[in-house]
Amino acid sequence: MQHLLKISEAASLAMHTMGLLAAEPGRLISTREMASRLRVSEAHLAKVMQRLGRAGLVRSQRGPKGGFSLIRRPEEITLLEVYEATEGPLRPQRCLLGKPMCNGNCIMGGLLERVGDQVQDYFANTRLSDFKDSFINEARNA
Repeated sequence: MQHLLKISEAASLAMHTMGLLAAEPGRLISTREMASRLRVSEAHLAKVMQRLGRAGLVRSQRGPKGGFSLIRRPEEITLLEVYEATEGPLRPQRCLLGKPMCNGNCIMGGLLERVGDQVQDYFANTRLSDFKDSFINEARNA
């Protein structure tokens, strides 16, 4: 089945990783543990974690007891910040071809603009604290 909304694997990993960290504030969680819990490539996750660190969203501690934790409280971090840390600024598509072709009468009838605005609004107004409970049971079972 084709999905209308596509989010890169990196952005999806970033959001899910930040959810794991939000569910266990203050605890250092290693890349290996997060990759295992999310069932993803540790190498790819490590690259995502570097981006999140450069964006000032997570801190890392090296060593055998090291790992990652949130720099700010989950209530202070939006999904938009997380998305943009991995993908750059969110710019909703206004044209399927990337350039206006329909002379003001878009074949999609403004659907792309409306969906793009909804995604931007959701990401900007949703904080990690809004869904960290989704990861609490999973965190307890880890």
